Amino acid sequence: MEKRWPTLIKSGDKEAFRQFYDAYANTAIRTASAITRNREQAKDAVQETFIRVYRQIGSYNASLPFEPWFYRILTNECLRIMKKESTYSKYIELSEQSTPSKENQLFDLYSLIQSLEDHQRIPIILKYIKGFSEKEIAEILSLNQNTVKSRLFKGRKRLKEQLMKEDSE
Repeated sequence: MEKRWPTLIKSGDKEAFRQFYDAYANTAIRTASAITRNREQAKDAVQETFIRVYRQIGSYNASLPFEPWFYRILTNECLRIMKKESTYSKYIELSEQSTPSKENQLFDLYSLIQSLEDHQRIPIILKYIKGFSEKEIAEILSLNQNTVKSRLFKGRKRLKEQLMKEDSE
């Protein structure tokens, strides 16, 4: 993330906003897709996120890191759209293969993450896919840091149980 983008965007520099959009749109869509489990909803959430960033850049506190602020807006938009659409459970059917490849194993793990409940799945995505700290996740989701730790612990435990269950089958 270029540290100058927030300042330039605040000053109304449309080219800086375009560069910011170009740099973040794809990762934002991947993150939103993981949260919403729906590519079209993810695209809507990302579009709304960039609009909100542009309109609300004046409320951004430059003494704080920009990425958590951005991902908080993105996460909130994803949750708003999911609530609006009332689509909380879309699961991917896995094809049966006798010897799963590494790519299929990653797909299986991703599918298992997607099967978690939202309150565990979203912190797992933010921590292990996006690389945010527990403190940053707490800020993004407006939660207590201990709550985030608990949700991460329970989510990891659930994933481990699911992986062990698949291995025994």
